Amino acid sequence: MPPMRTRFAPSPTGALHVGGVRTALFSQLMARRSQGSFLLRIEDTDRKRSEDRYIDGILDGLRWLGIDWDEGPFFQTQRSDLYRDAIGKLVASGSAYPCSCTPEELEKHREEAKAAGTRTSYDRHCRPGVGPGPIEGRPTSIRMAAPLEGEVVFYDEIKGRIAFAAEEIEDFVIARSDGTPTYQLVVAVDDADMEITHVVRGDDHVNNTPKQILIYQALGLEPPAFAHLPLVLGKDKKRLSKRHGAASVLEYRDLGYYPDALVNFLARLGWSHGDQEIFTRDELVEKFAIDDVNPAAGVFDAEKLDWLNAQYLRARSPDELAADLRAFAAREGTELRGDAAWQARMVSTLRERVATLRELLDSARYYLEDDLVFDDAAVKKLLTPDAAPLLEALIARLEGLHSWNVEDLEAAFRAVADAHDQKLGKLAQPVRVAVTGGKQSPGIFEVLDVLGRDRTLARLRTGVETCRG
Repeated sequence: MPPMRTRFAPSPTGALHVGGVRTALFSQLMARRSQGSFLLRIEDTDRKRSEDRYIDGILDGLRWLGIDWDEGPFFQTQRSDLYRDAIGKLVASGSAYPCSCTPEELEKHREEAKAAGTRTSYDRHCRPGVGPGPIEGRPTSIRMAAPLEGEVVFYDEIKGRIAFAAEEIEDFVIARSDGTPTYQLVVAVDDADMEITHVVRGDDHVNNTPKQILIYQALGLEPPAFAHLPLVLGKDKKRLSKRHGAASVLEYRDLGYYPDALVNFLARLGWSHGDQEIFTRDELVEKFAIDDVNPAAGVFDAEKLDWLNAQYLRARSPDELAADLRAFAAREGTELRGDAAWQARMVSTLRERVATLRELLDSARYYLEDDLVFDDAAVKKLLTPDAAPLLEALIARLEGLHSWNVEDLEAAFRAVADAHDQKLGKLAQPVRVAVTGGKQSPGIFEVLDVLGRDRTLARLRTGVETCRG
């Protein structure tokens, strides 16, 4: 058997989305497991809709996710001579023919067939031996002469045997009247020229496969194996779209997800290995098999992605997580306060409460900035005149501490609460609002320990002023 060669062939007419990334990932895993090659090909023949920014997004997205390729990227716009030669061979052999039917004539035929309740596919008007043939002097496209009887059969690595009756396959266009080749032609020619052995792509390409097989056969080439991945649906069981989450894979980077977590999540969309949920890259290569992919549609569960990302985030050491947060903030043009050691202490208090780096950065605002954003309802409820004496007593106690650590802070809080015959919460909650701006935070003693003496006391004094109006 020749080495396995797979490819990912996105069209740069839009952003790289999670469905496309899953296709790239499965293609790469197949190649890696077999010690074969994974190729990247940019299908940019649609010049009206293709844009350089989308090409950049595809490359940046794959690089961020660590889905590296062995050959490429190749660009179809740089391979025109190859397509022209193939079209010439197909016409010369009688496998394809010129067609002079205009768009208006084709539309009229479709409307008439629709009204009559017959098939709306091309009526083979210009096909030699079937119709009257093309009209001289008109521009001509080139159509493939599809079989008139029988069927086209192929075995799908995921779906099993698939057969298309000849009547289901019209004489499709392989070159437009301006000479530019169509998708069906360039894909088949490229896959053959690049010696692709296995084509992994989405379910929406199943109907293209028999057409491309006909091109392979007419050129005397062996078709590759095909594996059509089921669609990715939202939790509402509708096709994944912007309303279900980020439209571009790079948006997940900007939202603070780890690339390994997203790769792990996408690998599990329709594929499983026992009950295992978390996989290293090496484990994915070792255990992935395309025939284990479920033919049913995968469901994109954003809550599951958050849970998985949280596992990766919490597996990082405090120093690693602080470095991750610095890099994430730097990409937004923000420099974190404090040194690396202080930042590691800070993230240690927050890591169990967040799922992404974005949430971590947002949760850390009261550590990083002294201009707090207050929850008005919390201020109204807890920073009341009755709380002022408690806060003032706490300030006096904290000012006299010889050391500033969690144990001494807790002892100071308890001493003040006891002296005023109050439960600890009656003191801790207004303190929390005064120093963080809201009612939710990690343990208050840990928060004050990280904030430090000077910043804590300054915020408590401001809290007393707020209590007194």
